[in-house]
Amino acid sequence: MAWLEPVTLAGPHARLEPLSPNHRDDLIAAVKDGELWTLWYTSIPSPEKMPAEIERRLALQTAGLMLPFTVKDADGQIAGMTTYMNVDAANRRVEIGSTWYAKRVQRSALNTQCKLLLLTHAFEKLDCIAVEFRTHFFNHQSRRGIERLGAKQDGILRSHSIAPTARCATRWSTASSPANGRR
Repeated sequence: MAWLEPVTLAGPHARLEPLSPNHRDDLIAAVKDGELWTLWYTSIPSPEKMPAEIERRLALQTAGLMLPFTVKDADGQIAGMTTYMNVDAANRRVEIGSTWYAKRVQRSALNTQCKLLLLTHAFEKLDCIAVEFRTHFFNHQSRRGIERLGAKQDGILRSHSIAPTARCATRWSTASSPANGRR
């Protein structure tokens, strides 16, 4: 059995469902809310690239490298995407990332709920020893959200990857399990 299996996670403000090609049209509508693909400091698919992005994430899931979710708001309307990525099953580590939300739900309880659902599942069900968050240095909104979760900033990775607009400096934060890997 694979370490990461598709699962639905739900709370009062958000529901995370396994990503499906059937979510395409609603994800396109969500990404249009705020024209999210135009943000220079992040990589969010444009409406015409959404089918390819869904296919890419599902292929990475099949390879055991990602577990992608469709995010729904409290009313059951699709609001965005998030994933477990950079999966390291041998060391029981995942990164929570490739997250984006429609403008209508940004700065709401939805993001906090999603992150807490993912963190709880990672530590309590997957037995992770650490969960990473990475965001572009200039993505101040995401950085503040990560800080509010209580994650610890481990450092800034400079020019570690190439983004569509430029080399990006990324802030790397982690949350560790209470046992901190001691079992």
